[in-house]
Amino acid sequence: MAPGLAELAVGVVYGHLHARPTLDPRMREAAAISAIIASGGAGTPVRVHTRTGLSSGLAPAEITEVITEAAAFSGFPRAVMALEHVRDVFVEAGVAVPPPPSPREVLLPTVPGAEVVTTGPDTALAVFPGEDGPSRVVWARVRDGQVVERKELT
Repeated sequence: MAPGLAELAVGVVYGHLHARPTLDPRMREAAAISAIIASGGAGTPVRVHTRTGLSSGLAPAEITEVITEAAAFSGFPRAVMALEHVRDVFVEAGVAVPPPPSPREVLLPTVPGAEVVTTGPDTALAVFPGEDGPSRVVWARVRDGQVVERKELT
């Protein structure tokens, strides 16, 4: 109905903002979902950014955790309203509802002393600190709350 608005929204959000190097696409989508909830938005914006978040590597459990965090600062009714739309996107995408634990949740207890970073919807890195940087890095793939593949990278 308003092609100029669509062009502007896509050009600014997925063009200009996503080209900025400070945040990766995962973090950008987590921030967008949280901001949409805080502003009282839901519906199409939450659905679009949930889909984009999944395709950018956010784990489904990370998306629900972002919504849980947003509830504390923007209100439970807004978070609950958003969850209805997120659930629909998860069902369309074949994601279990509620989603399984994130890779970080699964890997963190198995690597004491390491910093664990989720790198995709089913992968994470555990970085063990050393004196001059990381002493070793472990990559893991997680499925249904279990580590199914693990590789030492350094």
